[in-house]
Order: sequence, then structure tokens, then C-alpha cells
Amino acid sequence: MASAPSTIIFGEALVDEFPTGQVVGGAPFNVARHLAAFMAPPLTITRIGDDRNGLAVRAEFERFVMADTGLQLDPIEETGRVVVERSGQGAGHRDAGRRFTILPRQAYDFIDPRAAVASLAGTEPGAVYFGTLAQREERSRQALDAVLAATSATRFLDLNLRHGQSGEAIATRSLLAADIVKVNEEELQSLFQWYFQIGPNDGQLSTDEVHAACRALMDRFSLEGLIVTLGHRGSVYFGADGSLLANRDNPAPPFVIDTVGAGDAFSAIFLLGRVRGWPLELTLARANEFAGAICAVTGAVPRDMNFYDKWVGRWRDS
Repeated sequence: MASAPSTIIFGEALVDEFPTGQVVGGAPFNVARHLAAFMAPPLTITRIGDDRNGLAVRAEFERFVMADTGLQLDPIEETGRVVVERSGQGAGHRDAGRRFTILPRQAYDFIDPRAAVASLAGTEPGAVYFGTLAQREERSRQALDAVLAATSATRFLDLNLRHGQSGEAIATRSLLAADIVKVNEEELQSLFQWYFQIGPNDGQLSTDEVHAACRALMDRFSLEGLIVTLGHRGSVYFGADGSLLANRDNPAPPFVIDTVGAGDAFSAIFLLGRVRGWPLELTLARANEFAGAICAVTGAVPRDMNFYDKWVGRWRDS
């Protein structure tokens, strides 16, 4: 009998459509698959269409041996799609010379609140993970609100701002709902500009000024923790008790293929550390190292499940 999930993952599961083929993705679903690979399978609440792309998502549930209790099937809307092109301008977000066009009105925009709450039956989660993309439509916002209201679990927000998809209003409601927030440097700059009117043309802030602004963000939204990821330079964790943990001594990946999914990998290991009861400093170090390793494989989630074996072995006794 499978154990009850210790983490709830809420949000989009979708298919990235490259010129060379399709890859199943979505930040929440990337996090969910990593957790499952480390034998900490979460309850994943998402919605797909009754279509070919939906079958691809279902196949990933099976590949990672994940229960589909929170998986909803939409009879009308299509499974989420992101069209990836090599270059050009337009709506979406860009990475490494690519243009990502996130299509509107997809199945994950219409997660049903009642079904979402019903899927929580019998669970006692320690954390709920959510982002901002799946909040762009009212239906899924209602579903997230219902899930958060149904549990007292720690609320982990991976902001994951996407150009043209989620702005200040959604960020604000998300921050107000969160206990722990993870942002990258670009997202942190957006928050500084929205809430403190500190813009990119105001000159470079000193380290002390950045830290003070981060503390002000925590106070404004009553956060338990704020994590700022710095790419290959590591991460910084700000605690509500005034603590600061900077993790910068990270093994460099042997090579970098792409950085897609590195932030999701970090989030997954941070959540895994909470499940396993690792000390915070150790959790952050492992999250940084694993995120770097994901940069050395193609895509956000390894195609070869053997990728996880060395990590499972290395961390088994901790």
C-alpha cells in the first residue's frame, strides 16, 4: 500500500512543443516528478485534456509511478501547450535564444475546486507547492484557494513569473498566501520595483541594501522564509528570525547543456529536505548541487531514470 503523500503539488502539467519534438513539462510537474524519483511521491493536482498530449502527461505519471488521484480530465479544453521556436519576438518568455509562447485557455486553467479538495482526502501534507502560471484564470485560482483553505501545511511559493502571464496582482495574492517563497534574481528585481519602486535605472544596490529590501519583503508579506537563487553562484536563504544562510560553495557541473528546469530541481530538493528532516543548511547545499546537475542534462527532467541513482545512494543515510 502506497504511503500518503507528504507534499501537495498544484499547477500546470503541459507539453513543450519544439521543432524537433515534444517534451512534457510545467514547473509544478517537473517538481512532482523529481520528488517521485526520490521516493517521496507527492499528490499532484493538475488538469489535462482528453487528447494526445494528455496521454503524454499520463505516461509520465506512469513512468514515475505517481498516483493520479489529483489528475483531472477536461472534456473541452486542451492539455496545456507551450510552442517553442528558435528565435523571434512575441509573447512568452525567452531562454537561450528561444521564444516560448504559452498558449491561453488550457486545461490547467480550469482546475475544478471541488475535485481538487476531494483529492486531499486521507492526506496530511507537510507542504503545498504552487506557482503563478496556473493562477491566470479565475477557475484555477479558486481551486488553489480551496486547497490552501483545506490544509494547514506550509505554503511554498515558487514565483516563476512568466512575461505576459502573471503580473503584480497575481504575485501579490500569491505572496500573501505563502509561508516560504523562492525567487530568482530577475524576479526579485520585479518585486523590488512593484513594492518599493526600486527600478533598474536607480543604480546598483549594495549588498546591505539588497538584504534590507529582502527583509522588508518578508515583513510586508509575513514570510517564514525567502530563498533567492543565484544560478551558478548558489542561493541565499533569509529566515524570519533574522538568520541568513548563503550557499555558494557548490560543485560546478561538468558542463552545461541548458538551464531549463534548474529552478524546479532546486525547489524539489528543498521540499525533499523538509520531508526527510535534513538540516536547512544541508538542504540548501543539496538543492544547489542537484540544480547544477540538471543543467548538464537535456531538458528539465532526465529521460533516463538511472540519473537519480547516484543521488539516492549519496543521500540514503542522511
